[in-house]
Amino acid sequence: MDAALDTAFAALADPTRRAILAMLLEDDMAVTDVAAPFAMSLAAISKHLNVLADAGLITREKRGRVIWCKLEPDSLRAASVWMQGFGQFEPVNLEAFERFLETELSDPPPEE
Repeated sequence: MDAALDTAFAALADPTRRAILAMLLEDDMAVTDVAAPFAMSLAAISKHLNVLADAGLITREKRGRVIWCKLEPDSLRAASVWMQGFGQFEPVNLEAFERFLETELSDPPPEE
């Protein structure tokens, strides 16, 4: 497995990061809005966003004084192709992924 896949799977391993991705499925969000539902500091959320950005799962863009986060939906393509090699996985369906993430959100992530 290559380093990009390692990075993507490592980013997806954390429930807080999966919850952030679920939020970004709906629309782009300002960093402060991403942080609002979590019982952790803005610095801790920023670290999670850095991991997601480093994995290519999100991008961030500064608009004025606000930093916006955007989901990169094609970023899971390599992971999907890798999983398909096992013959029992279908291509990533973003609607199914959204349902999975919503299920994950029903259990709040642990506080840091």
